[in-house]
Amino acid sequence: MAGLPLSELDQPLGQAKRARASKPYGRWLSRGLVSALIVIFAGLALYAALKRDPHGGEPIATAVIRERAPATDIAQAPPQPARPEERRGPASASQLETDSGVTVVRPGSEAPGAIVITVPDDGTVKLAPAPDKRLVERTRHGILPKVGTDGATPAQVYARPLGPAPATKPAGRIAILVGGLGISQSSTSEAIARLPGPVSLAFAPYGAELEKTVQRARSEGHEVFLQVPMEPFDYPDNDPGPHTLLTGPKGSDNLDRLQWVLGRFTGYVGIVNFLGGRLTADDMALTPLLREVAGRGLMVVDDGSSPRSLLASAATRAQIPALKADLALDAVPRAETIDRELARLETLAREHGAVVATASALPVTVERIARWARTLEGKNLVMVPVSAARGFRNPSTTGSLR
Repeated sequence: MAGLPLSELDQPLGQAKRARASKPYGRWLSRGLVSALIVIFAGLALYAALKRDPHGGEPIATAVIRERAPATDIAQAPPQPARPEERRGPASASQLETDSGVTVVRPGSEAPGAIVITVPDDGTVKLAPAPDKRLVERTRHGILPKVGTDGATPAQVYARPLGPAPATKPAGRIAILVGGLGISQSSTSEAIARLPGPVSLAFAPYGAELEKTVQRARSEGHEVFLQVPMEPFDYPDNDPGPHTLLTGPKGSDNLDRLQWVLGRFTGYVGIVNFLGGRLTADDMALTPLLREVAGRGLMVVDDGSSPRSLLASAATRAQIPALKADLALDAVPRAETIDRELARLETLAREHGAVVATASALPVTVERIARWARTLEGKNLVMVPVSAARGFRNPSTTGSLR
């Protein structure tokens, strides 16, 4: 129809409108950006190539190093007054004495009416080192104890000191000797660690690394004894072990056996019988053995296991410090029985002033003794080492209190 615009479909072929020519500004802008980026990257590459910085791209810090002033200049510099917060202490010992109000009297000075103040230690009791070279001799059986040329004996030197006296007089003193140590390492370690220092420990002669174990016990404050195997009445059915001391004709080698046992470790205060009902009842068999013990400066303890034993009385006649135990705490190794015997021990200590008991290193025994020992202070009872218990006994007796 006339006057209406023609659609693209109605237009004659070849008569399409000519497209508008696009403006060149966009192409110029894009080409300029590309050229700028190329120039920037080329410049960076040229700078890196010329600079050759080995640390390029890493953080860099610059430190200024100044030459230190010579020592002579420091010495000649006038001293600067210390600020109050920088003062560490007095300028001299005299100033310290003045500031604290204490006057120290030095050697060579007279101090009329001076008071000597003894500073108490921490209460730790330390045993003398062992072996003491004055008290040993080397033999084919090892190092054996002996009396020193100055008269010192192992019974004196290796004993645990009593330590400071109690503030009040105790109602009684109790000594306990725990034996059978050195064979089982676990039981021995537990006894050393858990039992109080005043508890004395007796070692059998058959364990491994005895010297090392005994010295560990002594470092924990325990004085030690050596258990000597002796013939019981039912020997050999009941055999104490190798090198047992025997009676009758079989006892001809007793001195050699005894020296073998004595050479097993060092640092012990004395000996205690292990079994030995038959031997300790035989005065003739005991005499040469006790003569050997006396010559070596040792103490003798009778464990009280045999009512027929002459060990303590025969040792006393040989001028050997000796005593006999009053009771065994774990003849029946049950907790309630041990507790009952410990209560009995307290009663005996109050009645007689001092009492001695023996026990074995069974775990139940160690546990009950360790628990019981913590109650003694409240009962006004004191534990003492076995070596010291003899001094609290009646001088006219050497055996048990029974």
